[in-house]
Amino acid sequence: MTYEPVEIATPGATLVGDRWNGAGATIVLLHAGVCDRRCWREVGARLGAAGRDVVAYDRRGFGDVSPPGGPFRHVDDLLAVLDAVSPDAPAWLVGSSMGGEVALDAALEAPERVAGLVLLAPAISGDPEPDEEAYNAATDGLADAIDAAWTAGALEECNRLEVRLWLDGPAEPEGRVSGPPRELALDMNRIVIANGEPDADGASGVDAGSRVDEIANQAIVACGELDVAIKVRRSAELAGALPNATYQTLPGRAHLPYLEAPDEIAALIMAEVV
Repeated sequence: MTYEPVEIATPGATLVGDRWNGAGATIVLLHAGVCDRRCWREVGARLGAAGRDVVAYDRRGFGDVSPPGGPFRHVDDLLAVLDAVSPDAPAWLVGSSMGGEVALDAALEAPERVAGLVLLAPAISGDPEPDEEAYNAATDGLADAIDAAWTAGALEECNRLEVRLWLDGPAEPEGRVSGPPRELALDMNRIVIANGEPDADGASGVDAGSRVDEIANQAIVACGELDVAIKVRRSAELAGALPNATYQTLPGRAHLPYLEAPDEIAALIMAEVV
């Protein structure tokens, strides 16, 4: 099923999205900090073919949306998207990594707008930064290599290493995932890097890490078994702390499972969003 382009005006920006028009609760797909809305197209096509109403959009500084020109919050932009695409009913939020952080923040700021959560190795606002030495060890030394490439201005090397870390998994051989998914990952992250890696912009200030027990929404937290061990552990902890959540391991997948296994991720979402 093909998607239709959508634009959503927010204060200071126009967000660009894809929509598969269907029935039932709207599903909003929130991309990771190394991706843009294109990462969801294979999943969106499958959900759309099943008759679901689905929207994926670029946040500020990603894909076709320019970096922010002033202060803003991603969670406010998400609520503006919900006003545009699901004004009369709560929507399901599917968030990957940084997109999961935005979804959790929205569930705390506007719980009446959220029907439920599907979280894929989500970041969590308010979580402390991991110890640098431990994190580098957990990434098999890739974290230090990425920092060195960034500092040296070797942006293509930085891109290559980040895609190796997040798409293949830190302990897996480079190129484990190849072909169009890898080319797309490189292209999406190339834009992020060119925009100055805007993941630090748009923070909500919500501190979900200390408030997850307040999130009563139905939720599933999933994480690839090949992801960074710190991410795997924190995802399992989050599922245990959320009052109405379950946890699912994704065998043979890393941090961006929808790029290599869209059928699997679409099925996971459809099993949750009834």
